[in-house]
Amino acid sequence: MNKIIQKEYLSANVVKLVVDAPLIAHARRAGHFVIIKVGTLGERIPLTIAEADVKAGTITLVVQEVGKSSRKLCALQAGEYITDLVGPLGHATHIEHFGTVVCACGGVGTAPLLPIAQAMKQAGNRVITVLAARTKDLIILEREMRQCSDEVIVMTDDGSYGTKGLVTHGVEEVIQREKVDLCVTIGPAVMMKFVSLLTKKYDIPTVASLNTIMVDGTGMCGACRVTVGGKTRFVCVDGPEFDAHQVDFDEMMLRLNAYKEYE
Repeated sequence: MNKIIQKEYLSANVVKLVVDAPLIAHARRAGHFVIIKVGTLGERIPLTIAEADVKAGTITLVVQEVGKSSRKLCALQAGEYITDLVGPLGHATHIEHFGTVVCACGGVGTAPLLPIAQAMKQAGNRVITVLAARTKDLIILEREMRQCSDEVIVMTDDGSYGTKGLVTHGVEEVIQREKVDLCVTIGPAVMMKFVSLLTKKYDIPTVASLNTIMVDGTGMCGACRVTVGGKTRFVCVDGPEFDAHQVDFDEMMLRLNAYKEYE
């Protein structure tokens, strides 16, 4: 069992948990995720590691309350324990010096994109982050993103903070004023679809993390099947990151909605 060291609400239904997990903290790299379970009969939940502190032996998880299992996890308090926690899992993000990297994130997608932005900056890249959400209250981890980015552009659908518009508006603004060597996008599937359509138009290599579709995290359940470049891939064992221009996002969105009424 792993003890929760700290709990903080980032928005009304998004919780940040700092968890004691020294071995995972030491082995984790940007892009890795863990599988957690609350209670012996609890559901397995895949969560990307947002941050890790090797000295403190902790990892940070950001959880959105969307169903029964995530609500059980978010109900835990500092000092209580997560029943099972396994990781790090998945393939780490490919990090190198690309030049200018645009990180486009929407909503809670900011959490898994944070360690990637940090690693890209440490590799000497110019990092421009576009943070997007429906409204100001749903913008999370802005301070942390500013610490590892050369520039942060905030977009809100309703214009309550930053600039009014979609994430694609912010990304295109950057593309039109300077050369972009790579785009990394994480967020709702529909958002990643339109970011990838935009960058494809400008011939900019783009990576998308499809972590939201994962269930058991080991490839056994098959729920995270996606089509990439015309071939079937499993997000949890082959990803979670893929060439965004090769992903069939329409198929992915159909699969994501399959059990929506039961959630």
